[in-house]
Amino acid sequence: MTFRMILYNLLVNRQPGIAARYHRMHNGAAGGVRVLSWIYLLWLNFAFYVLQLRSLGRVPEAEIYESKRLDCRQSESAGYRLQNPGLTVENFVEKLSRYDVISFDVFDTLIFRPFSLPADVFYLVGSELGILNFRDIRVWAEWDARVKRKKETGSMEVSLSEIWDNLEAETGVSSGLGQELEKEAEQKLCYANPFMLQVWKKLKELDKRIVIVSDMYLPGECIGNILEKAGYTGAEKIYISNEYHRSKADGRLYGQLLRDLCGEGPGDKGLSVIHVGDNPHSDVKQAKRAGLAVLPYQNVNKNVLLYRAFDMSALVGSAYRAVVSSWLYSGLQERSMEYEYGFIYGGLFVLGYCGFIHDYCRANQIDKLLFLSRDGDILKQAYDYLYPEERTEYVYWSRKAAVKLSAAFDRHDYFRRFLFHKVNQGYTISEIFHSMEVDFLADQLCDWEDIWREKGRGLSGKQHAFVELRAEDQLTDKNARLLRLFVEAKWDQVAEAYSRQDVAARIYFENVLRDVRKAAAVDIGWAGSGAMALRHLVEKEWRIPCEIVGMIAGTNTIHNAEPDASEGFLQSGRLAAYLYSQGHNRDLLKKHDQNKGYNIFWEILLSSPTPQFAGFYMGKRAEGHESIRYIRKLDITLAFGGYDANLEGIREVQQGIMDFVKEYHRRFRDFPYMLRISGRDAYAPMLVAASHNEKYLKEMEKKFKLEINVN
Repeated sequence: MTFRMILYNLLVNRQPGIAARYHRMHNGAAGGVRVLSWIYLLWLNFAFYVLQLRSLGRVPEAEIYESKRLDCRQSESAGYRLQNPGLTVENFVEKLSRYDVISFDVFDTLIFRPFSLPADVFYLVGSELGILNFRDIRVWAEWDARVKRKKETGSMEVSLSEIWDNLEAETGVSSGLGQELEKEAEQKLCYANPFMLQVWKKLKELDKRIVIVSDMYLPGECIGNILEKAGYTGAEKIYISNEYHRSKADGRLYGQLLRDLCGEGPGDKGLSVIHVGDNPHSDVKQAKRAGLAVLPYQNVNKNVLLYRAFDMSALVGSAYRAVVSSWLYSGLQERSMEYEYGFIYGGLFVLGYCGFIHDYCRANQIDKLLFLSRDGDILKQAYDYLYPEERTEYVYWSRKAAVKLSAAFDRHDYFRRFLFHKVNQGYTISEIFHSMEVDFLADQLCDWEDIWREKGRGLSGKQHAFVELRAEDQLTDKNARLLRLFVEAKWDQVAEAYSRQDVAARIYFENVLRDVRKAAAVDIGWAGSGAMALRHLVEKEWRIPCEIVGMIAGTNTIHNAEPDASEGFLQSGRLAAYLYSQGHNRDLLKKHDQNKGYNIFWEILLSSPTPQFAGFYMGKRAEGHESIRYIRKLDITLAFGGYDANLEGIREVQQGIMDFVKEYHRRFRDFPYMLRISGRDAYAPMLVAASHNEKYLKEMEKKFKLEINVN
């Protein structure tokens, strides 16, 4: 090991907090700032070891999780529209139509790539070639070719063949093969900017003359194919820098354009020319200097550093940021905050979760997927779009239905959810009985004295004297235990009240699981109680010959009173978690805090504009419910309660999610491995949304009202 590495390890790598602070200042620095970063490093070590400031050894949370100041007042697209009031198709067409000839830049103007950095395309080429670190090798080869060209001709414009001549010498890969693979990747990935495509079509309807001017190493034929595939037809001529050895960046390519159009200058033939592009130097400054009028188009990635997640894997992160930026910032449409919540923070999660479910089903021979209502609503929509050939069904199930039907074998959960989760919240005992669907018990509270004498052992006389069970009394921590004793004393009546519901549920699931050997029940989480209750009922109580496994987005975390509730099921494989569990992505297990509303933030993403499911009933009778659905062939009724607040907002969230799923899938349909989204990547956008004490997420929560308790 060199002395330099020994010194680096001593000063930088020994303490994670020092390393994080040093790299934050040093990385990307140059000149005086670079020198200051070394001085800062020495000070950090002095403060830690001499002044005993041990906190400097710990990485601050802001370094672990990204922090962005998101706009909590309006959607990003609305804010962007305010900053660019003239950014409409009509305005662009009106301004451009005043000129005889319109010149367009290609990349980031007419054409988008589904990566936030153009060089990230090389990851895919390198994967095809089987060469590690190909992206960096390809970037180096291009720069080296430009330097050589500069020395030889004074121009830095190079062709793809010149770049690949370098790469052939460096890697041994045939230049011809490499060029074809790279052109093929570009032609598969590139797509039309929807805003500019509308502008283009309207200009063609006006019979305007259009030319293309681009600084690019790809050959003109390849650029032409990309444009034609995207819908840009009818260009008069394509000017590519590597074919003219002139560039927009030095202004000389505009000179070539003007000479071809107008002779020696723009006025020689009386033609007026305007250029549209996104680069402030090449497309604005140099175009003006050459004598062209200019209509700038702002690069859609302008706000990517301000708002997007970067703590992600290289390829998925780049793809995610590009899809969001091009969709929201092209200027085509202004969206609501609810829509953007779904698109930006829910889309990647739903896409990734569906991919996780798909891979799990293939690996574990799952015959049928059961998407549990209501969290399964948008999940099933997305899954059926992505994997239409698979066998899926949206099944009615809810926390309330599961608790009632499981009461016989999980009395603890029954009382925990119906009683102890509701203490001191203003519910009367009469309302508790109603939620349990055992209203008849209210008339039997007069039996309390007899029950006390028989069941009251272990409770003090003082406790009994203080608490009297009356229907109008509120449920409190002082009478909840007594109320449980009362209900248990009436358990035969409770069981009878649920018996016909149990028969109806069995009939329903016998129909759902007909000819199914193994099924997966999909939910959001968090303990997995819904899926596991269904598993027990199907396999143990109803004796339906089908194995049920559960799939959840995330588990209970360390902030939960029952952090280990699902561990036996997870370890045995009866339950599988996507985002995190005690076995993987443990940083998320520690970050995700339901006490700060994190469960609710995720549940908003999977909320549904459908009524709450209340339970199964025999025949047509299901009294006391807001709506019912009778299934004639099964002679059972499904009962429903109310709807969540802001149904239009919920629909907007779902639309945003589906639009992201479809857009991402469209961009990478030729590269299906890009649909493998890790749970950590899927959670990354939400970590950004949780910046600054969850301010943005709390604003979103105010727009919705989710039902938390079992009602």
